[in-house]
Amino acid sequence: MRLFVALEIPSAVRENLASFVEQLRPLAPQSRWVRTENLHVTLKFIGETPSEKLDAIRVALATARSPQAVTIRFRGLGFFPNEKRPRVFWAGMKASPNLKTLVSDIERAMEKLGIPPEQRPFSPHLTLARFEPPRLPENLRPPIQENAAREFGSLAAKEFHLIESKLKPSGAEYTTLEGFPFVVEEA
Repeated sequence: MRLFVALEIPSAVRENLASFVEQLRPLAPQSRWVRTENLHVTLKFIGETPSEKLDAIRVALATARSPQAVTIRFRGLGFFPNEKRPRVFWAGMKASPNLKTLVSDIERAMEKLGIPPEQRPFSPHLTLARFEPPRLPENLRPPIQENAAREFGSLAAKEFHLIESKLKPSGAEYTTLEGFPFVVEEA
């Protein structure tokens, strides 16, 4: 099983991003555009995992807690590693500080199960497209620059999800296996 942990994004944000991507897709049909139904905020990529480990992962994820919801504003556009040699085109986000704490809790819980921690610093984003080879098609530059500070919406998340990814020729297919409420309600 190929697994990851993520926050789902609200339908209004998804629709705003879908509308924007539909304007760009014809300008760069050779790029690998993420299907908008697959957009999510990845908190932890677990990777290939034996199904026997699934119960332990579920138990470990259930321990992650936060005193409040994670709030995120989806805003802006950018590239990994940079605009000169972009491999990934993304929509940015401004998140409440407890998002990084939640990610750290999830990392620690997975590390106890022998799942290696992410080596790169956590950089929350929504992947919109991948470029192979890494270069920005020139006709995409103007609309991206015009929308560099565009707002796509916001969310207040109180749960994250364990998701299975099946790679298919038509693209990744995601199945949500379980939701994990993480907000500690005050008594």
